[in-house]
Amino acid sequence: MKTLELLAPAKNIECGIAAIDSGADAVYIGASHFGARAAAGNSTDDIAKLCDYAHQFGAKVHVTVNTIIYDNEIDETMKLVRQLSDIGVDALLVQDMGLLSLIRKEQLPISLHASTQCDTRTAGKVRWLQSIGFERAVLARELSAEEIAEIHKDVPDMELEVFVHGALCVSYSGICYASQHCFGRSANRGECAQFCRLKFDLKDADGQTIEHGRHLLSLKDMCQIDNLETLADAGACAFKIEGRLKDVGYVKNVVSAYSQKLNEIIEKNPGKYCRESIGRVKYFFSPSLRKTFNRGYTTYFINGRQPDIFSPDTPKALGEFVGHVKEIRRDSFNVAGTASFSNGDGLCFINKDHELEGFRVNRAVGNRLYPFKMPHDIKPGTGLYRNNDQSFEKILNGKTSERRIPVDFIVDTTADGFSIKAMPGEEIQEHFSVLKDCYGRAKAVFAHQEAKKPQSENIKRQLSKLGNTIFEANNINIAGDADRLFIPSSLLAELRRGAIDNLTAEMQKLAFWKAKKPISPDNDRHLREQIDITWQPEYSRFPYLYNISNRETEKFYNEQKGAEVQPAFEIKEPAKALIMQCRHCLRYSLGYCVRRGGKRPEWHEPLSLQLPDGRRFRLEFKCDECQMNIYAE
Repeated sequence: MKTLELLAPAKNIECGIAAIDSGADAVYIGASHFGARAAAGNSTDDIAKLCDYAHQFGAKVHVTVNTIIYDNEIDETMKLVRQLSDIGVDALLVQDMGLLSLIRKEQLPISLHASTQCDTRTAGKVRWLQSIGFERAVLARELSAEEIAEIHKDVPDMELEVFVHGALCVSYSGICYASQHCFGRSANRGECAQFCRLKFDLKDADGQTIEHGRHLLSLKDMCQIDNLETLADAGACAFKIEGRLKDVGYVKNVVSAYSQKLNEIIEKNPGKYCRESIGRVKYFFSPSLRKTFNRGYTTYFINGRQPDIFSPDTPKALGEFVGHVKEIRRDSFNVAGTASFSNGDGLCFINKDHELEGFRVNRAVGNRLYPFKMPHDIKPGTGLYRNNDQSFEKILNGKTSERRIPVDFIVDTTADGFSIKAMPGEEIQEHFSVLKDCYGRAKAVFAHQEAKKPQSENIKRQLSKLGNTIFEANNINIAGDADRLFIPSSLLAELRRGAIDNLTAEMQKLAFWKAKKPISPDNDRHLREQIDITWQPEYSRFPYLYNISNRETEKFYNEQKGAEVQPAFEIKEPAKALIMQCRHCLRYSLGYCVRRGGKRPEWHEPLSLQLPDGRRFRLEFKCDECQMNIYAE
């Protein structure tokens, strides 16, 4: 049976716990330094607390240490890695190969995952990552289900993690240098300035403006909730939600939606799939992906190239479509549609200048809305979106879910009293075989007295009172004479607490969440020597794509077949450099790809993108690879 892991982002410990409670099988979180979201750092104490909480449910904690590392940071980074290993972190996401080498040299007991920053898009790359010690590869977001299936077929014993929801980078991750080039803020250092969300003019070789002041590189957000089964069948085992800067409401809503969808898939395919962690989740709300932060949704390339993957009018959140403006008065308007509104809702629309304009609702009377300030450009027929739903936010601010582990009880008599045995439910024992003989027992001396009436009802009632524990009563078996002998409720409560405490201690002692060991990678040096690591032609033309930023990484690549050692872009910026490689293609998105039925362009190439300050970036269309390269000029 194949296990499926829902992997959720954690901005902080609050978000991490909310993700676990909402059904996540694992969370990923940034440490104090060296994560690819510099603004999302957490102390080792908080990460340790998150590990303790997650491990109760067999859930994992992955920590991002996925920036490139400079020479003067190596010692500090390794100190951090050792601390993370000591506190029980399950896996590290790594980009820097020098750091990988040092971790493996110390043989630290922690799984290593190749970050999306490693630019992994081929079976050859995955095979190589496995050979050097990675147990999982986070695949490029741009891959189709067919491409993922081909990789899995070629490297079947490598764990494959795929992004399924959230913001999209227009360039392949790990080889985007636009932010560094323009603003001195490296995406490989967790400091991306979001160059791709800026406005551009698109110009041809003659200086003609084809598009003016549009967000031509800004993509919609990914949503693969309807493609999870396709991805699982293709070979993906972990489904990653983007959002380490998102708040707890976003985490609750998105994780709940995806967790419920995975459960549906598992129920539909008995014996084929199961969840990576344990615990039943009860939900107290209905999640809605449209009601949380989004730029509009796309399935991206999961089913091959699709139109309408970008959002040229705005890089900001649109939210859910709620209807069209019908009739306007001096201080209000009404909306044609079925949506209901609340005071304080945030609404927005695309104005005549193709820009997002937002406003706040002061008062809602049915479908008639009274804004705090009437927007000037709103007209009858204007499409409205809601990017802040006050009623839904109120729900998310409350308790939205709870997670419990089913536990079976056996109540029995002893020679001089009573005993209670607590053990994980049968479904849990099947999931983690190490728990089959795991139990907690409590005994108490109490004189046997014939009861006036059967005790079963009271026994079941008292054992079900599990309060603030992580357990819920599943099956309660009353053995022997226990049903006809008087047992005070206070004694039952004492025995219940003792049995649960002992069960918890035994589960912790077994470290059951580590029972499923990842498949050991083939670290044979001979194998590595047979793999040419010039994955794409660009790696030969622009060796800085290997992101070599320290002596350990340089040493590592000197041992690899086919690698040309050059300093990282952040160390030495080359002239007229490739700063982005994208599967998003402006020819196609604007309707000018003749290979795919578009009209023949009248412009003269090369085309370039121009910022308002005059800086230009040359475009190169690689039709044989169906990709677009962007160069600094």
